[in-house]
Amino acid sequence: MDLEKKVLSREIQTIFYESGMTLGTAESCTGGRIAEAIIATPGASEYFKGGIISYTNEVKERLLNVDHQLLEEKTAVCEEVAIAMVKGACDALNVDYAIAATGIAGPGGGTKEIPVGTIWLAFGNKEEVRTIKLEEDEGRDVNLSTATFRALQGFLAFISERFPRKNEENLA
Repeated sequence: MDLEKKVLSREIQTIFYESGMTLGTAESCTGGRIAEAIIATPGASEYFKGGIISYTNEVKERLLNVDHQLLEEKTAVCEEVAIAMVKGACDALNVDYAIAATGIAGPGGGTKEIPVGTIWLAFGNKEEVRTIKLEEDEGRDVNLSTATFRALQGFLAFISERFPRKNEENLA
């Protein structure tokens, strides 16, 4: 899956070069893997400003401005927190778009309500955020790799709708 991540990263880079937009990440369970995949492509510093590893609720609240009450009521592993992380990253990092991940990668930490393998991915900007929920537990390493891949894949689809590539416009 590493090659696929590099291909996705290159596609994202091309769109961001052409659009002049900026990108950041807010990661909990993925611990920086999404940012790592993005910067694997040389030249990412032209559009990627950085990421926040918000492994604890305290960091989600203090750096990403995720509402304490939301974390208390819904836990950190929910769609609403993933959305708040995207918006918080856009503000904290001063970027146009952000990608976020929050979940339970395993092997422990799951509950009956939120089992291991539950990971919420979110991507977008302050006005529009899309989410993906992963629910398969294939072991920690695979869970994290899949989450990283699906986050990049989902974000590329999202951003491609907004900024069609110049060569794609000519083909239509």
